[in-house]
Amino acid sequence: MPPRINSRHEFTTAFTTAEGQRALSDRVPYRFQAFNDTRQHVVGRGDSLFTLAARYFSGFERGAGLWWAIADFQPDPILDPTLVLEEGRLMFIPSERTMREEILNPTRRVEF
Repeated sequence: MPPRINSRHEFTTAFTTAEGQRALSDRVPYRFQAFNDTRQHVVGRGDSLFTLAARYFSGFERGAGLWWAIADFQPDPILDPTLVLEEGRLMFIPSERTMREEILNPTRRVEF
């Protein structure tokens, strides 16, 4: 089954290993870049990557599912999305333009 729209796995390629097993190529994270339209958010009580994505990416289909873009976009990327975000932490949120033109750009797909 192919990955859903806006999935972080949309940027990987399936291939067959020498042992005949199906696997995915590595996903290349976008990483932080300072853009003029990057938003900043101070983490409050109850904030999570999922709730931040739902708030800031409501214009996207399955916006809450784009939590991975926020995790990748931090200067110090968040590797474990299950950890609770520390209150008071400054988070950088990519703009809608950055999401559409940079992060979700099909040219970022890994060719294997």
